[in-house]
Amino acid sequence: MKPKHALTFMALLLVGFTTTAIAKLPAPSDEAKAKAAEAAAKTAWTGKVDSYLLCKSQDKTAAHYYKTHKTAKPAVAAPACADPGPFVYPLPVAAATTPAASPAAPTVASAAATTKPAVAAAPAKKP
Repeated sequence: MKPKHALTFMALLLVGFTTTAIAKLPAPSDEAKAKAAEAAAKTAWTGKVDSYLLCKSQDKTAAHYYKTHKTAKPAVAAPACADPGPFVYPLPVAAATTPAASPAAPTVASAAATTKPAVAAAPAKKP
């Protein structure tokens, strides 16, 4: 191949790959959206945990400084570090709601109402 042809071939390959990459992707499914939301919540929680650990480390460093430098006094009282607790991802709203009663449920209930009730147990005797 001549260098001119090789350059043209490479340019055509580049154009081919570029148009493939620009193609429209399908919309994400509900499951993919839920996973993305959970990942975002986990990332936010991780940021809170990192802030908490940094706060604890700063408190420890400051305590050591004030212990070793008797003349140093804290300028202001620092707020306490807030522990974010363990990661708990809330259930999505759609999964948390209870489904409506199925059409078969009234049939079962009406069938149970027509049958004879079981013999009632005798009341317990008082000692």
